[in-house]
Amino acid sequence: MADPSTYRPKPGEIPTDPGVYRFRDAHGRVIYVGKAKNLRARLSSYFQNVAGLHPRTQQMVTTAASVEWTVVATEVESLALEYSWIKTYDPRFNVKYRDDKSYPYLAVTMSEEVPRVLVTRGAKRKGNRYFGPYSHAWAIRETVDLLLRVFPIRSCSKGVYNRAQQSGRPCLLGYIDKCAAPCVDRISVADHRAMAEELCDFMAGQTGPYVRRLEREMKQASAELDFERAARLRDDLAALTKVVEKNAVVLPDGTNADVFAMAADELEASMQVFHVRDGRIRGQRGWVTERVEAVTEAELVERLLEQVYGDLAEGADSAHTVPREIIVPVLPENLEQISAWLRGIRGAKVRIHVAQRGDKRALAQTVAQNAEHALALHKTRRAGDLTARSQALAELTEYLGLPESPLRIECYDISHTQGTEQVGSMVVFEDGLPRKSEYRHFVVRGEDGEGARDDTEAMNEVLTRRFRRYLAERAGAASADIDAAEDGERVSGSAVPTAVAEKRRFAYPPQLVVVDGGAPQVAAAHLALGELGITDVSVVGLAKRLEEVWLPGEEFPVVLPRSSDGLFLLQRLRDEAHRFAITHHRKRRGKGMTRSALDAVPGLGPKRQAALLRQFGSVRALTQADVTEIAQVPGIGPALAATISAALRTPTAADTPAQDVPS
Repeated sequence: MADPSTYRPKPGEIPTDPGVYRFRDAHGRVIYVGKAKNLRARLSSYFQNVAGLHPRTQQMVTTAASVEWTVVATEVESLALEYSWIKTYDPRFNVKYRDDKSYPYLAVTMSEEVPRVLVTRGAKRKGNRYFGPYSHAWAIRETVDLLLRVFPIRSCSKGVYNRAQQSGRPCLLGYIDKCAAPCVDRISVADHRAMAEELCDFMAGQTGPYVRRLEREMKQASAELDFERAARLRDDLAALTKVVEKNAVVLPDGTNADVFAMAADELEASMQVFHVRDGRIRGQRGWVTERVEAVTEAELVERLLEQVYGDLAEGADSAHTVPREIIVPVLPENLEQISAWLRGIRGAKVRIHVAQRGDKRALAQTVAQNAEHALALHKTRRAGDLTARSQALAELTEYLGLPESPLRIECYDISHTQGTEQVGSMVVFEDGLPRKSEYRHFVVRGEDGEGARDDTEAMNEVLTRRFRRYLAERAGAASADIDAAEDGERVSGSAVPTAVAEKRRFAYPPQLVVVDGGAPQVAAAHLALGELGITDVSVVGLAKRLEEVWLPGEEFPVVLPRSSDGLFLLQRLRDEAHRFAITHHRKRRGKGMTRSALDAVPGLGPKRQAALLRQFGSVRALTQADVTEIAQVPGIGPALAATISAALRTPTAADTPAQDVPS
């Protein structure tokens, strides 16, 4: 635990301009990011008597080992920079909103040549259009089923689409008129894309033109006595009407607004938002956060607005846009700066206000009720989990004789097939929970480049490489600080660092290393750390047979009670490391087993191979093509075409099955 006075900058060194500041721990990891109108006044508040600080702020300043800042021209710039840094560094002491569940979206893949409609969750890809989020997947699937009657764009996977192209026959959806079948040229690619754009317009709220168009076409078909077509249009109209009616009108004036509400206590907060477009609720989303710093409700609202609309500020595609109106439970502290920031994103005025009366007030109360229910549900689910995790870490500290609670634990496993395709995995748990962004893979090379002789040698190599990187990155950070000091600069007040320089993947060491195995694996891991001079990281092994815990140099293992939360945490670590290792091993093994004759052609990389297979459909068809036909493929010149033709027509290449080539 550090004394804040040891790294406190002199008051005269801190500017009085607006800016963004970062606190780092002893390993250089950013643990807190904040912004200030006056950097000197704000930073000085952290270095008063520690006893007078909020408990969570006390923990932050005593965990930190340095502070640095960056001056910006305006407070609006500080908002954008603060959000960017929080997103980059994921500081443990900042308020971070987490989705209270994984929400489904309706996605239209406009980034593809032939757009596809699908229901998706998780990360969003640039160039695609997203609508939602929706509360239930079944609701959006029902909506998609209705929409495909009127907008029959493809919903099949890439593999199904490619097989239909090669066979010349559409899938089942094409036969039942739920797909326009661009795969077999029933509709041109350009017309199919236009239809996808119409679907996007409809989902964005422009429902009137399409409903009126169907009504006109139905009446015209009826007048022409084409009753079969009129009946089909009638059914399509009923489907569209049902989709529209699924979202009842909540604001009769056709308002576009995001309505936020909050339920909070001293420790946690829950936020909910209804996305209202054209007066109808088009989506709902919720977040929960721990109040890890002393913040008011106004500051919580400000942080949420930064997170919700921050990706739009960076030019990323999102499932939403900044609406004309944002209704919040309390006004953010920096209302003028937030409004200016959002105006810059939207390109027009954005009104942020608290609903006082009428329909908007009633809707805000409904959103608030959802936030209260979400917070109660979150607390019910989390109470047992938080207690168990705290108990597990306490038990590991006691049973294993650790000097401190293992807040960061790394577990390692080795996977291979009879000594081939050896890979190692590293999984990370922080505060008893997996931190998947820190997971790493290692390809085991061995001394001769052909792999390790056994698991212990492989484990020694993986641990050596991981902690050698840690030492190198720590030395690099220290060298950078020395160079800056020699140039007359302090760490405090340094310029904005580049993202590449800051992404040091192994610079944060664990308190505990767990290896999958018994005494031999533990000895190999302990030897690797000892040779690197690392003595402040504990090592244990978990043997599968009797779930025994082995310590370095001990003749007998430690046996934890079967009902122990600490043992359960070690088992979760071991199983996750095994899953992660075997998944990567299977991918590498699969690459070697699916090599084709094209891999043996010099100068033919994966992109050119893909282009050839798209053009000819298979290696067999490519083998039968002449040099002129091959040379017509984009990226393939006459010389390379001749080489490809000669290689494929060679008996060893054309007639011999593909061999398992190690990658």
